[in-house]
Amino acid sequence: MRADGFGWWIRRIGGNTGRYDAIRIDHFRTFAAGWCVPYGEKTARNGVWRPGPGMDLVGVLTSWFSGTEFLAEDLGLQTPDVARLLKDSRMPGMRVLEFAFSDPANSYLPHNCPENALCYTGTHDNDTLHGWYRTARPEEIEFAGKYLHVTGEDAVCEAVLRAGQGSVARYFIAQLQDYLGLGSEGRVNVPGTVGDGNWSFRLPDGCFTEALAEKIRALTALYGRCPEREPLTDAAEADTIAMEPVPGK
Repeated sequence: MRADGFGWWIRRIGGNTGRYDAIRIDHFRTFAAGWCVPYGEKTARNGVWRPGPGMDLVGVLTSWFSGTEFLAEDLGLQTPDVARLLKDSRMPGMRVLEFAFSDPANSYLPHNCPENALCYTGTHDNDTLHGWYRTARPEEIEFAGKYLHVTGEDAVCEAVLRAGQGSVARYFIAQLQDYLGLGSEGRVNVPGTVGDGNWSFRLPDGCFTEALAEKIRALTALYGRCPEREPLTDAAEADTIAMEPVPGK
């Protein structure tokens, strides 16, 4: 791919720039180094680490598509070369709150989160917040309660949403299942498994209510991630007013 100037990547990214506001580079750590398994192997254990394309490819993408915002999914095995590549790329990395509650030095905790980051409650590979609470190690739940200064499942899960909204991360992303308070029945995927309902979750009928919309709007506005609602001049205007997002939020 390097031999032709990463033409496949340029065509692939170019095909997506008209569809999305931002493009997330999945498995970003493999741009630094990837685990390579020979063809025909029965297990992934028999492999070796090999250097990835690094800034040779990242630089091509960010310069060729200078008007496109790229986001780095930098989860997985964290090594110095990944951290260095993320810094050099200037892409925001990911901070997942369900991985955060181990100790005060955990880089995923809100107070350790940099501004150039995306803060998540969990990704498509995580359980919901309520599912996480019910299956996490007792010491994680204890630390979460102390960190968030609340006790009990409902209070902790609600506080995690508030902590993410209140972080300095440029973006905050929460699963809608967490705003709905769903348990593991709302989980999208369990990595490393097949079947078992993976990728088959559908939102329940009637879940999109005015109350839910107001809950999300109020919490988002509280932490400055959308405008405060201005007073309406009359009842008719209530049906037409549009809330424009704040740039960068």
